[in-house]
Amino acid sequence: MPRAVSLIRSASLSDVAEYAYAATAPADARLIFLAGACPLDADGGTVAVGDYAGQAAACVANLRTALEDAGAGVEDVISTRVLVATTRQQDLVAAWEVVRDAFGAHDVPSTLMGVTVLGYHDQLVEIEAVAAVLDV
Repeated sequence: MPRAVSLIRSASLSDVAEYAYAATAPADARLIFLAGACPLDADGGTVAVGDYAGQAAACVANLRTALEDAGAGVEDVISTRVLVATTRQQDLVAAWEVVRDAFGAHDVPSTLMGVTVLGYHDQLVEIEAVAAVLDV
């Protein structure tokens, strides 16, 4: 199945980043804008309370479900934004490592941000994404 997303790596920028610096999709691709995936169970309760990596894993699982329901998968994601409620870099890294590993070789452009608070009680992590698919 042909993929819409093409990742772009820049030889002019540092190779320290663990993601592509840009991505493109053709004009005929269907874009999917996903709400922030939260670490909630089926009943709406926050899971992995106090655990950045655990919440990131729950967010990834919910993101995968939302993508599947929209006719896409993680390999169709064109960019992400990972929000982490913390002022500590090590908490950002703990969440990021889970997200990065979930995407594997499909290392989409991403922004990792520390924020003061997220929307649900005990929520520490949220992942926004945009995907692009070719409906053939």
